[in-house]
Amino acid sequence: MTAADRFRGAIDSRDLNALDALFTDDIRFCSPVKFTPFEGKPMVLGLFGVLMRTFKDFRYIGHYTGTAQSSTDNTFTESAVLLFRARVDGKEIHGIDLLHFDDDGRIKEFTVMVRPQSAVHALGEAVLAGLVADGLTPAPSGQ
Repeated sequence: MTAADRFRGAIDSRDLNALDALFTDDIRFCSPVKFTPFEGKPMVLGLFGVLMRTFKDFRYIGHYTGTAQSSTDNTFTESAVLLFRARVDGKEIHGIDLLHFDDDGRIKEFTVMVRPQSAVHALGEAVLAGLVADGLTPAPSGQ
């Protein structure tokens, strides 16, 4: 079983403990709704807790593997692209998860891309509300 298969299994079973074992301590999560990445295992695990509550009918529909250049150190690493579909606040989302692995098969960098823009907006609002509710980020000023 590949690291991408183990990741898919953890997501399918909504198992944060399994994700903890799959992430490097210094994992970077590049989000479509935030310019700067989420960094470090505690923050990324917290984010996944929010995402698991936010996405409805989440399902992977495709899987590609290969190599890609890491944005952190410009080396080529084993990578996987997982295509998904889900709903957020009634909006259908089409997206991909791009996973870069370290030499031990743990995820060191994770990038998400989604469409359409209306779904990106709904996702951003829902994730921010979840992060604030969980104490992972301060509420935006004026709220």
